[in-house]
Amino acid sequence: MSEIETFEDLDVWKRGCNLAVDVHVALAQSKEFALRSQMERSSLSIPSNIAEGAERDSTADFIRFLRISKGSCGELRTQLYVAERIRQRLGATPLEGSREMISETRTISKMLQALINSLLRRLKNTSGNS
Repeated sequence: MSEIETFEDLDVWKRGCNLAVDVHVALAQSKEFALRSQMERSSLSIPSNIAEGAERDSTADFIRFLRISKGSCGELRTQLYVAERIRQRLGATPLEGSREMISETRTISKMLQALINSLLRRLKNTSGNS
Protein backbone atom coordinates (compact mmCIF):
# COMPACT_ATOMS: atom_id res chain seq x y z
CA MET A 1 0.00 0.00 0.00
CA SER A 2 1.44 3.37 -0.95
CA GLU A 3 1.77 6.03 1.70
CA ILE A 4 -1.34 8.07 2.36
CA GLU A 5 -0.91 11.82 2.67
CA THR A 6 -4.44 12.64 3.89
CA PHE A 7 -7.75 10.88 4.33
CA GLU A 8 -8.90 12.65 1.16
CA ASP A 9 -6.50 10.35 -0.73
CA LEU A 10 -8.42 7.25 0.36
CA ASP A 11 -10.81 5.80 -2.22
CA VAL A 12 -12.91 4.32 0.59
CA TRP A 13 -13.40 7.81 2.07
CA LYS A 14 -14.38 9.19 -1.36
CA ARG A 15 -16.88 6.37 -1.88
CA GLY A 16 -18.25 6.90 1.62
CA CYS A 17 -18.82 10.59 0.87
CA ASN A 18 -20.56 9.73 -2.40
CA LEU A 19 -22.78 7.21 -0.62
CA ALA A 20 -23.75 9.77 2.04
CA VAL A 21 -24.74 12.20 -0.71
CA ASP A 22 -26.75 9.47 -2.48
CA VAL A 23 -28.60 8.62 0.74
CA HIS A 24 -29.43 12.26 1.46
CA VAL A 25 -30.68 12.84 -2.08
CA ALA A 26 -32.74 9.63 -2.10
CA LEU A 27 -34.39 10.57 1.19
CA ALA A 28 -34.86 14.29 0.54
CA GLN A 29 -38.63 13.94 0.06
CA SER A 30 -39.18 11.14 2.59
CA LYS A 31 -41.83 11.69 5.25
CA GLU A 32 -40.48 8.78 7.34
CA PHE A 33 -38.60 11.23 9.53
CA ALA A 34 -37.17 8.91 12.20
CA LEU A 35 -35.81 6.37 9.71
CA ARG A 36 -34.65 9.15 7.38
CA SER A 37 -32.73 10.84 10.20
CA GLN A 38 -31.12 7.59 11.31
CA MET A 39 -30.10 6.68 7.74
CA GLU A 40 -28.65 10.13 7.13
CA ARG A 41 -26.63 9.93 10.35
CA SER A 42 -25.30 6.43 9.68
CA SER A 43 -24.35 7.39 6.10
CA LEU A 44 -22.48 10.47 7.35
CA SER A 45 -20.75 8.37 10.00
CA ILE A 46 -19.00 6.23 7.38
CA PRO A 47 -16.68 8.86 5.85
CA SER A 48 -16.61 10.96 9.03
CA ASN A 49 -15.10 8.16 11.11
CA ILE A 50 -12.56 7.40 8.38
CA ALA A 51 -11.50 11.06 8.48
CA GLU A 52 -11.47 11.27 12.27
CA GLY A 53 -9.38 8.11 12.59
CA ALA A 54 -6.92 9.24 9.94
CA GLU A 55 -6.39 12.52 11.80
CA ARG A 56 -5.47 10.71 15.02
CA ASP A 57 -1.87 10.22 16.09
CA SER A 58 -1.85 6.45 16.11
CA THR A 59 -2.45 3.54 13.80
CA ALA A 60 -4.38 1.79 16.57
CA ASP A 61 -6.78 4.75 16.81
CA PHE A 62 -7.16 4.81 13.04
CA ILE A 63 -8.06 1.11 13.06
CA ARG A 64 -10.61 1.70 15.85
CA PHE A 65 -12.35 4.43 13.84
CA LEU A 66 -12.27 2.32 10.66
CA ARG A 67 -14.08 -0.40 12.61
CA ILE A 68 -16.69 2.13 13.74
CA SER A 69 -17.09 3.20 10.11
CA LYS A 70 -17.52 -0.44 9.08
CA GLY A 71 -20.19 -0.82 11.74
CA SER A 72 -22.00 2.22 10.34
CA CYS A 73 -21.91 0.55 6.93
CA GLY A 74 -23.76 -2.46 8.33
CA GLU A 75 -26.17 -0.17 10.14
CA LEU A 76 -26.97 1.72 6.94
CA ARG A 77 -27.37 -1.49 4.95
CA THR A 78 -29.88 -2.74 7.53
CA GLN A 79 -31.77 0.55 7.40
CA LEU A 80 -31.92 0.38 3.61
CA TYR A 81 -33.46 -3.11 3.85
CA VAL A 82 -35.99 -1.88 6.42
CA ALA A 83 -36.87 1.15 4.27
CA GLU A 84 -37.46 -1.16 1.30
CA ARG A 85 -39.80 -3.37 3.34
CA ILE A 86 -41.71 -0.42 4.79
CA ARG A 87 -42.28 1.06 1.35
CA GLN A 88 -43.28 -2.33 -0.04
CA ARG A 89 -45.85 -2.88 2.72
CA LEU A 90 -47.25 0.62 2.27
CA GLY A 91 -47.45 0.16 -1.50
CA ALA A 92 -45.16 3.16 -1.93
CA THR A 93 -42.59 3.55 -4.66
CA PRO A 94 -39.23 1.92 -3.85
CA LEU A 95 -36.45 4.11 -2.52
CA GLU A 96 -34.55 5.26 -5.58
CA GLY A 97 -31.12 3.64 -5.83
CA SER A 98 -31.74 1.40 -2.82
CA ARG A 99 -30.24 -1.74 -4.38
CA GLU A 100 -27.19 0.17 -5.61
CA MET A 101 -26.68 1.72 -2.18
CA ILE A 102 -26.95 -1.70 -0.51
CA SER A 103 -24.31 -3.01 -2.92
CA GLU A 104 -22.10 0.01 -2.24
CA THR A 105 -22.26 -0.59 1.54
CA ARG A 106 -20.96 -4.11 0.92
CA THR A 107 -18.12 -2.80 -1.24
CA ILE A 108 -17.17 -0.10 1.25
CA SER A 109 -17.25 -2.64 4.08
CA LYS A 110 -14.83 -4.87 2.18
CA MET A 111 -12.57 -1.91 1.43
CA LEU A 112 -12.57 -0.91 5.10
CA GLN A 113 -11.70 -4.45 6.17
CA ALA A 114 -8.84 -4.57 3.66
CA LEU A 115 -7.50 -1.26 5.01
CA ILE A 116 -7.86 -2.52 8.59
CA ASN A 117 -5.97 -5.71 7.69
CA SER A 118 -3.22 -3.72 6.01
CA LEU A 119 -2.83 -1.43 9.02
CA LEU A 120 -2.82 -4.42 11.39
CA ARG A 121 -0.01 -6.02 9.36
CA ARG A 122 1.92 -2.75 9.51
CA LEU A 123 1.41 -2.58 13.28
CA LYS A 124 2.55 -6.17 13.69
CA ASN A 125 5.66 -5.60 11.54
CA THR A 126 6.51 -2.42 13.41
CA SER A 127 6.14 -4.01 16.85
CA GLY A 128 7.97 -7.14 15.69
CA ASN A 129 10.98 -5.11 14.55
CA SER A 130 11.40 -3.27 17.87
